[in-house]
Amino acid sequence: MTWRPVLSRGVLLRHDRVRGTDLLLLPERVVVLHGRAGGVLRLCDGSREVREIVAELRAGYPGAPVAAEVPYFLAALRKEGWLT
Repeated sequence: MTWRPVLSRGVLLRHDRVRGTDLLLLPERVVVLHGRAGGVLRLCDGSREVREIVAELRAGYPGAPVAAEVPYFLAALRKEGWLT
């Protein structure tokens, strides 16, 4: 089975204009995202497989270690229960 990541129920991605950063809003918790993490999570809408997310990011950020880092990042968020 191929994984098409999507934010878990009750998890929201929002941009905080005051702080100039993206946030994950969870029940009784807020996670401040750094770097391009919010951009990666915006691609996690359930319509793309991880390999498609990596390909899209690779096209936008040539030379960045996307293929090595993004799958591990998404897996870590899945383990936390923030992605399904």
